[in-house]
Amino acid sequence: MPDAVSESFESSRSPNWRSLTELLASMRFAISLLTVICIASVIGTVLKQHEPASNYVNQFGPFWADLFLALKLNAVYSAWWFLLILAFLVVSTSLCIARHTPKYLADLRTYKENIREKSLNAFHHKASNDLAGAPEAEAQRLGKLLVTGGWKVKLQQRDTEAGPGTGWMLAAKAGAANKIGYIAAHSAIVLICLGGLFDGDLIVRAHMLMGGKTPFAGGGMISDVPDKHRLSEKNPTYRGNLLVTEGTQSSTAILNQSDGVLLQELPFAIELKKFIVEYYSTGMPKLFASDIVIHDKETGEKVPARVEVNHPASYKGVEIYQSSFDDGGSRVQLQARGLVPGIRPFVVDGEIGGSLKLPAQEIGGQPATLEFTALRVLNVENMTGSNGSEVDVRKVDLRHSIESRLGAGNKSNTKRELRNVGPSITYKLRDASGQAREFVNYMLPVDTGDGQPVYLLGLRETPADPFRYLRVPVDLEGGMDGFLRMRQALADPATREEAVRRYTAQALDGKQPELAEQLHQSALRALTLFAEGDTKDGRKLVGLQAVSDFIEANVPEAERSRAGEVLVRILNGALFELAQFTREKAGLAPMPFDEKTQNFMTQAVLSLSDVQLYPAPVFFELRNFEQIQASVFQVARAPGRNIVYLGCALLILGVFAMLYVRERRIWIWFTPARDNADGTAGTKAMMALSTNRKTMDADKEFEQLSAKLLGLPGSDGGTAP
Repeated sequence: MPDAVSESFESSRSPNWRSLTELLASMRFAISLLTVICIASVIGTVLKQHEPASNYVNQFGPFWADLFLALKLNAVYSAWWFLLILAFLVVSTSLCIARHTPKYLADLRTYKENIREKSLNAFHHKASNDLAGAPEAEAQRLGKLLVTGGWKVKLQQRDTEAGPGTGWMLAAKAGAANKIGYIAAHSAIVLICLGGLFDGDLIVRAHMLMGGKTPFAGGGMISDVPDKHRLSEKNPTYRGNLLVTEGTQSSTAILNQSDGVLLQELPFAIELKKFIVEYYSTGMPKLFASDIVIHDKETGEKVPARVEVNHPASYKGVEIYQSSFDDGGSRVQLQARGLVPGIRPFVVDGEIGGSLKLPAQEIGGQPATLEFTALRVLNVENMTGSNGSEVDVRKVDLRHSIESRLGAGNKSNTKRELRNVGPSITYKLRDASGQAREFVNYMLPVDTGDGQPVYLLGLRETPADPFRYLRVPVDLEGGMDGFLRMRQALADPATREEAVRRYTAQALDGKQPELAEQLHQSALRALTLFAEGDTKDGRKLVGLQAVSDFIEANVPEAERSRAGEVLVRILNGALFELAQFTREKAGLAPMPFDEKTQNFMTQAVLSLSDVQLYPAPVFFELRNFEQIQASVFQVARAPGRNIVYLGCALLILGVFAMLYVRERRIWIWFTPARDNADGTAGTKAMMALSTNRKTMDADKEFEQLSAKLLGLPGSDGGTAP
């Protein structure tokens, strides 16, 4: 009974197994898998891989971000479904090779000399003629002729109506490498997929599944990470990143995973002696390289090396690539400058990547955390002014117009004036609730082209927003103290009162005393409105916007233009006296009445209007820095690389063999014919040619072969058969 059951099971299983094998070995199934892999590879190229989840949310929104993460599109090449498709492609192609290779190899060994003479009439390329010699002699002669032309020949003696052994069949073949091309191309796909699987995350996933390794999602020092998050030095394949600061060394690479990182121990440590970076005129890196020393953990050997982009270093089967560069913890010194009264300047020291607690009494508000984000020593900006875009409509220069649009791809019809505007510091101020604003301040003043250099103080609320800049004008002494004194004085009612008094006295110069009080009140109200603002529809308006809304609300429309001019003139005069008063209190000489002072005051009025919207009571000015560079290396152990290289070589050979090598076979049937006039025996020869591709070359080749072998009229050129 059990035997009967097993036989019944086997009989029901065999058709299913056969159908499954047929499906896996079919060309359609393999092409479908290859199509899915190509689509997934495109997605993996377009969509940035292994980015933090927040980056996908910011770029695509929460719905699409969740969908991408669920489908593992953020890590396509290590996704389980991608590896599974690769595995199925390997199985499918391997079955296809196993099925067809024996037939191809057998076909390479056979000449198909047993073909019947009647079958030759069914070929597209066929010809016949009478030859002078006997069948055996003609078969030997034509066989040698074909051998000299690179054909492989086999002769077979057959029986004919004239008697046993009187007929001969000549079978020849050429272009057998075409069949080798099929085998090589299919084998190449298997090798490339195997190499990709071996060098991918398959081994790492095996460590996680069978070795109990888990990704680490926390923070802290690398040395404090437990062993369950570390991979052994003997791990046969991996690809990770290694950040090394100048003057330090590291031997632990980071392997990014979708839910954390794994730490890969290296058999050596990399010490960064010096990092070298060169820039184009646009500020983009032209060359970055690292002079390193490799410290062997086992032998203690020190091997110096240089790593550049596209020029990696190799040690003990591990390739060291120059990936990018970063800040290695540069030391910076910042000076806090207050924008509201009561804040005294103070100096803080820190390093990029660190943070510092700021008490409330020092920054005039709530306590905050100062995070040192980035130091940029080089900032190349396009400083082209409005003159660069002016066009003279009277000038027509066709040659210049054409040449400006043709030529190299880096040409541009727009004039550019690139200038290095100096170092900048980027930092964040994070409040007690965890909310942070990002600021970027330039160390040196920037000439924007209007004749008045300014210090740029940038800020943005979120990383997705562009930076907005407050332009602080440079005073006569070359700093920003003049503007800050004006800002502090503007917030003091007593100082405003004194500035207005001076302005009134200066404007009337003792004349028309009856207008003094009226002018005094108008100037004081304008200056107070500019400094303290007004509330409209539940929102606070300050600066020039408050003055503008005041005019619209209190002056008839027909008189607004003139009233605005008068009020702005009064405001500018009061602010000028405010600036002069602050300089007097600081022990400085008054500003002269010249163009430089006018440019300063014009920008100062605009900046005083904008500074009241600045969201922080202080800003931090970069005073000094010590740049420390760091190099980011990609370390990779890829034993499957050689397998992939072999697969690529086979793929190239296979494709060329299939496309450019034509398999051809020739059969010539020799039978005795009537005797010749001189009494010698004659031969009737029938020839046929088969090829795997019908082309014009095949037709031409058959004409040449017919002419040379059978003596038929046709093409007398070409090469020997």
